[in-house]
Amino acid sequence: MMNIAQMQEQRLKALQLTGSGAPKLPSNPFFGVGPITDATTDEVDSRLRRIAFDAWIEKTYRKFDDRGNDIGGFTTAEISRSMHRGYPADKILTDMMRAIHRYFHFPKTNRMAVGLGGGHSGFTVCVQHLMNANDASQRVYVDTPQPESDLSRAAGFFRQSWATQLIEMQRFAEKGCESRIHFAVSEGVIPTAAELSALGVSIFVGVGHETTGANAYTSAEIHELLSWIDGDPANRHAVFDATSMLGAMPWEPELVDAVMAKCCLFMPFQKAIGGVSGYFVASFTSHALALIEKNQQDPAWAIPRQLKIAPPIDPKLPLSAKRSVDAGPFYDAAEDRMLGGVINTYSALAFAETTFGLLQSEARVGSVVELNRRSATNRKVIDEWVKSHPMLSLTVTDAERRGAAVTLLKVEDDGITDPGIHARIIARSKQLLGYEGITHPNGEYEPGLDAARYVNAFPGTPGDYRAWVGGIRQPEDIVALLENLQYAYLRAKIVVLEEELAKNGVVFEAPTKTGDGVRKDDPARAYAVLIADLVGLRFGADGRPDHSEIKAYIEKKGGVFHLGPLGERSALEKGRIHFFYQPNLSTEAEILPQTDKGQYDALIAAATFIPKDSVFPLGGVRIGAGTGNMGSASWGGGNGEGGEAPLMNTPGINSRATAQMAMKAILRVVPDLPVGRLHRMVAGGDFDTGRQLKDFPTAKLEGRKIAVLGYGNIGREVAKLAKAFGMKVAIYAREHHKRWIEAEGFEHAASPVAAATGADVLSVHIGLGRLDAARGVYSNAGTVDAKVFDVMNDAAVLVNYDRGEVVDAAALDEALSTGKIAHAAIDADLFKDAATGRLSGPMLPYLPLEERHKGRLELLPHAAADTDHPSRVTGAKQAVDQVFDVIRFKSVTNLKGDLPEGYVSVGSRTPAGIGKVTKQVVTEVGGKAELLDELRQASEKVAAIVGTLSSVSDPDHRNRIIDRYTGLLVESADRQRALLDQFSLYGPAEE
Repeated sequence: MMNIAQMQEQRLKALQLTGSGAPKLPSNPFFGVGPITDATTDEVDSRLRRIAFDAWIEKTYRKFDDRGNDIGGFTTAEISRSMHRGYPADKILTDMMRAIHRYFHFPKTNRMAVGLGGGHSGFTVCVQHLMNANDASQRVYVDTPQPESDLSRAAGFFRQSWATQLIEMQRFAEKGCESRIHFAVSEGVIPTAAELSALGVSIFVGVGHETTGANAYTSAEIHELLSWIDGDPANRHAVFDATSMLGAMPWEPELVDAVMAKCCLFMPFQKAIGGVSGYFVASFTSHALALIEKNQQDPAWAIPRQLKIAPPIDPKLPLSAKRSVDAGPFYDAAEDRMLGGVINTYSALAFAETTFGLLQSEARVGSVVELNRRSATNRKVIDEWVKSHPMLSLTVTDAERRGAAVTLLKVEDDGITDPGIHARIIARSKQLLGYEGITHPNGEYEPGLDAARYVNAFPGTPGDYRAWVGGIRQPEDIVALLENLQYAYLRAKIVVLEEELAKNGVVFEAPTKTGDGVRKDDPARAYAVLIADLVGLRFGADGRPDHSEIKAYIEKKGGVFHLGPLGERSALEKGRIHFFYQPNLSTEAEILPQTDKGQYDALIAAATFIPKDSVFPLGGVRIGAGTGNMGSASWGGGNGEGGEAPLMNTPGINSRATAQMAMKAILRVVPDLPVGRLHRMVAGGDFDTGRQLKDFPTAKLEGRKIAVLGYGNIGREVAKLAKAFGMKVAIYAREHHKRWIEAEGFEHAASPVAAATGADVLSVHIGLGRLDAARGVYSNAGTVDAKVFDVMNDAAVLVNYDRGEVVDAAALDEALSTGKIAHAAIDADLFKDAATGRLSGPMLPYLPLEERHKGRLELLPHAAADTDHPSRVTGAKQAVDQVFDVIRFKSVTNLKGDLPEGYVSVGSRTPAGIGKVTKQVVTEVGGKAELLDELRQASEKVAAIVGTLSSVSDPDHRNRIIDRYTGLLVESADRQRALLDQFSLYGPAEE
């Protein structure tokens, strides 16, 4: 027993070894499966696989009326509650047997039986039918030591159970004799052909490798066994438990094929995708089938009905009739048909699962040859890993005998010599490997890793961990498993040692909880932030734009709000962030004297252009999406590239306001009903509805096509509003966005011309793009040109509430002249020099057009996005939050461009329902348990009804479903949509 100092030393060492945290998780935590498994990575993947299985069932197994008409597919629900005979159960069984026979390369000369139970039942079937106590000359060799002998002590319970069954069958048979059974001197060893011949053996039973799965036969042993069989194939038979061997035979393919052809094999197949019923299959050579026929003429024991593979030929005479394998539950590959079936009401669905699982495995892994090769590769991966990690060792020391399906590991820890403590550590490590987790004596809880479930060694078997690592696994999964085993052992060791130390009076303090983050600002310093634009657009009682909401918000967060410029910095209160509000700053001459020496640490701006030589060492935030006006070299200019401070924005804040203004511009002219004229006529009593209404024809928006250029926050909002009006929406965006555009029900266009073809309305939202510094031109300038206008419908409408430069004004002039464009709405910056009255800005090229096309242009001074008070306040509040985070924690939200050294990006933030759906949004959804449960119920009802309608072909049956469930479908779909809207789960996902 260790003393306190030794335990403390061992604990500290384990803490050091696990200080870097848990290793990477395997893709799938289940390590107790065989060669057929769904191999799903998590609960979602598993549910999707189940859905895919349901669809496969409906597609594969169809219903036909007596005229041969297809009237729909069988569903899993129907099959699960149907009987095990007739159609489609018989076909399902035949399909499974065919799939197993084909995939694992069983030869057509061998028949394959199917029965209830797992591998143990398969073993019983083989032994009961091949071994006969009435044949005094028959000798059996089993490759495991005699039960309860000294040699069998390390064999474990299961190995001994196989051998015990052989003994009991001989012991309790009338003519039985235990001496006819020869036992191995060590586990899983095959004698030479000469030795087997000398013993007079006629049946070799191979079970030793399976019960740990960790050891296999050598190639030389298999050659000897096959040589022994070839010496007298009619009278010599080998029977293997292939549970671990199948798909994990580490020999050359030709030798594998020989084993499949010349030996009998039995194996369970109950784990296709979590099958509801356990069953086995067993292959028999033609010589073995002949022996079974012979044994049934003089049976030594009764065989249970569900295990009988040689049933009576005449079912009216179950006891005295002749029995034959030709009536048994065999698949005959030569004739591709089942001889008989299996007794199990629930078997059909499990059989179908196996077939589906095999097809999935074949698609994922490849042929059984590839499966065997991958198994052997994984064995090498384990060998190499263990060589460099002495804490874990392999219980099978002979590398050639080491199994390729299962690994059996034991912990080598010189610091733990007490078997009881060792067993406790192993038990606790499995809690951590699973989902339970472990709790320290001080109350600290370590959540379960969910890295490896079902890694228990069989009872009595040497070793601490047992895991299936066959060819269904990728090598990186094997490494992840081993690293998690080691990590979990060390963490469990810490807990168990702490428990032992606690018994000796050692106290461990409870863990202290930390806040949201570590402050990185200097408490001895005052920080100054310039607000260079309005933060409220609604007029207050003083007749000026009201900034009171932002002032209160800053003060609530612990900041200080100042009206006017920064004065003496030394007078500012230390440890606080001070905001200086100067919304009237406009020109470079006004801004530079206050900002050229880094007087302010950070900036909040909206429309004001910030000069290159302005210095803001800790960053800037633009209220809105575009950052072209943020020219400071501190963050590398408007693209935010190459600077020492982060550039941020508040995307989506004014997206809805801009989109609504764009729709207002469209609705001014489409439908083109002259509302003002009609109002005047009606008000003046100068209108007769019955006689004059025909003189004012119009056309609604519904059915017309709108081309939206850009799938950013504004473009998407315009598309959603247009769709609500019943318009056909085509969106031009990069190919990367196609899946999301189409998922929302819009058409994706690969180019502006493709989007504009046949369009009645064009709305532009692509931004200026990147600046070509050499030419001083933005990449999206002039995107909307003559080619775009030419493919639109005549008398179309253009809305450019984006940037003035993205439209070629000369091309627009021509389109207005020809009537291709009937109306244009432009929203662009226009600046006027107070001293000279000179105009500048991207609106200039449009001014002459208004003169030439009177009444057909609507010109706004970039007001669509920047005149909505709630949007500006929301954006300003978010900008304040971003400034607080960047100063206090060096954390950057909505990064634009490069992330400077020393900062961390924490992702994006947009208003609910605007922009991309982030992981944070889904995280918040996951915390709303009641609403989430309601969404699940609504979604499952929709899926159940839609799935049924999809699977039913018979019109009468479909109409019954429609009559019964239309109300529930519509109600559930409406509720589902409402909840998805409430959760803001519509739109492209953040990737």
